[in-house]
Amino acid sequence: MKILGINGSPRGDNSTTLKLVEAVLAGAEEAGAETKLIDLCSLSINYCHACAVCYRTGECVHDDDFGKVYGQIMGSDGIVLGSPVYFGSVTAQMKTMIDRMSDAVHCQLLLGKRVASVSTAGSEGHREVEEYINRIMVAMGATAVGSAGADMADPAGMEEALEKAFDLGRTLVREIEDGTAHPEQEMIHRRMRERFGRVIGAKKDEWTHEYDHWKRMGWL
Repeated sequence: MKILGINGSPRGDNSTTLKLVEAVLAGAEEAGAETKLIDLCSLSINYCHACAVCYRTGECVHDDDFGKVYGQIMGSDGIVLGSPVYFGSVTAQMKTMIDRMSDAVHCQLLLGKRVASVSTAGSEGHREVEEYINRIMVAMGATAVGSAGADMADPAGMEEALEKAFDLGRTLVREIEDGTAHPEQEMIHRRMRERFGRVIGAKKDEWTHEYDHWKRMGWL
């Protein structure tokens, strides 16, 4: 079992968010998983141009580090994404990566994968970022198992968050192993397939890569 951690904080080794991502990975390792960590901010990832080439071909026009990250996401059973709160949302680096994954939304490419999120903030705003990350990953087909975060204004916040993050890593592995059902998320997955099924069916002559994927999946 492979669990991938992606840290979207630009603070390097000084990142408190990094510590939470590492705690999730430590919990996953204790539960028997193989883990890998990506420092997103050390990579070069360009902005999405909304050119729709990936819809037609499955390939991006940019020649940068995104392909390496995307390949590792697709090759993982579980993913934990971490970002501090920057003005109410994720960092620019994390958002840039997410924006490059629009083909994953259309084709529900994270279906069958389990995800978790972690965040830190100088307030309780970390919950908004945790929810945002999990919501976006669920929209791509993944199943979210939970989150952990710290209000850095609370002296006990980080210690409690580290414990929760470690437990989250074990939960991630357990849910991958036993296929824990989340009916409310499965309903979202069905709605996404219904929505994009109509769009891709209508665009079948233009978005040939995505149409072929949907036919292989038996969704059209």
